[in-house]
Amino acid sequence: MNDFNIQNKPGILSEVENISKEIGFTMPSDIYIGTLLKTLITSKPNSNLLELGTGIGLSLSWMIDGMDSDSKLTSIDNDPELIEIAKNFFGQDKRVELICADGTEWINNYTGEKFDLVFADAWPGKYSEINRILDLIKIGGIYIIDDMSTQPNWPEGHQENVDGLIEYLENRKDLNLTKMNWSTGIIIAAKKY
Repeated sequence: MNDFNIQNKPGILSEVENISKEIGFTMPSDIYIGTLLKTLITSKPNSNLLELGTGIGLSLSWMIDGMDSDSKLTSIDNDPELIEIAKNFFGQDKRVELICADGTEWINNYTGEKFDLVFADAWPGKYSEINRILDLIKIGGIYIIDDMSTQPNWPEGHQENVDGLIEYLENRKDLNLTKMNWSTGIIIAAKKY
């Protein structure tokens, strides 16, 4: 199998990648997480989706590409410049809501319907507010995180955070969990109850 042969890339992906390089964005999502997100989202028609950590919109482009016309996606980031860039690319899509907010505050104040899939690519929803975000996932819904394998840009001591999060997820009885030593290190959890 050749996993380097990536098919059906979002049409806008190269533009988003170019802007990412232009502005020196140093935390882009891996292309493999993009393909996985697109596949998982395609399996969830008429869904309510959440991305925590919009960044420049690389993973968002894959997520949108996997959505059907009846799905909706909310993407949160606390950086106004990045949200504005993402709005330039995706702001006209009525299925997408881009919000500039503190992730912790947004998670704790959210009162809408539960989510079919949450991609947590920011500290809130991954290392903080984990109980709350998992409570916001529907039964049968998916929680997905990346960067679980050692990354060169990790600050000193971050491995302890990662190890603690993995252990916490492994011990939750309401999740079926798959850990994949692929891409940047992926964990996919499905909510059982």
